[in-house]
Amino acid sequence: MGEIMISRRGRLLIVSLMALLFIAPALGISSGPPWENGGKLVVETGCSCHGGGSPSNSVVVSISGVPRSYDTGQSYDFTVSLQDASNSEGGFMLWDYNSGTLTPGDGSQSVTEEPGAVSQSAPGNDWIVTWTAPAEDIGSISFQLVGNAVNGDGNFDEGDHWNILSFSISSPNTTTNDDADGLALRTLSVGDYESLFVAEEDPEAIEAARQEHIADQYFTNGNMFYWTTLSILLVAAVFQGEFYEKKFSGGPPHLDMSLAVPQGIRRSIVSVILVVIFAWSINTDLELLASLFFGMLALWSIFGVYRTVVQARAEKKYTDLI
Repeated sequence: MGEIMISRRGRLLIVSLMALLFIAPALGISSGPPWENGGKLVVETGCSCHGGGSPSNSVVVSISGVPRSYDTGQSYDFTVSLQDASNSEGGFMLWDYNSGTLTPGDGSQSVTEEPGAVSQSAPGNDWIVTWTAPAEDIGSISFQLVGNAVNGDGNFDEGDHWNILSFSISSPNTTTNDDADGLALRTLSVGDYESLFVAEEDPEAIEAARQEHIADQYFTNGNMFYWTTLSILLVAAVFQGEFYEKKFSGGPPHLDMSLAVPQGIRRSIVSVILVVIFAWSINTDLELLASLFFGMLALWSIFGVYRTVVQARAEKKYTDLI
């Protein structure tokens, strides 16, 4: 009986652990951040599961359309934006501590645990959120905005960057009216704008790119040296063959004119075509190996014309007489 009880408890423990494993990733799903994380409000403490657990100035979190002071019952359209050198989309959460009314727009939604707060409903950017001021003067109103620019790999890692913006809107008739200067509504932001122009580079990616560049250089230069050396050896072999033929064989064999003329014409035509192709490869900045290939073919065809002429002019020898 004791063994049966332990088995049941073990099964219950395994099921509980599996449930936690499935719940944990839900804290960072794309449909919106959780309201709490470890007993703390995400909108106040940030997304500790992203970007190493601390806010980063590399992401600029901003909100525009914010009045300096509110008019009771007035509605304002806020635009929440994220800017990051590496990540173009992400999520957010905005809360006014239920002082007014936040109405989600496209791509946003009310937070389930706190309907007075608004978050993204899917990864995106430039969300429009409507805020309606309270019906009466309740003094200055505080806001909390957290934004998270994600790299889109589906993991909660250091590739995600987040930041927190705290701001307030003053009570009615407590600020200067800047309507004439077009400054009644303002844009508030947090983060380092200079970092937007300097993307953080992964040291491993840099090293991998360096190694790939070295490998490409070895491959390209190795091919170049190999084929260039082979071409030189072939030309040298041809000259050596001509030398030994004249010195030890008395010159090339004779070729009758009836055969030499059509052969010479064919080889000349091929030579002209290959020379034109070689010139085209040089003028069009074709790869050096391709130009070398066409050049060697042109030389070989020209050598064929030379051999035809030399054989046609060679003295006829009768070597099969008895």
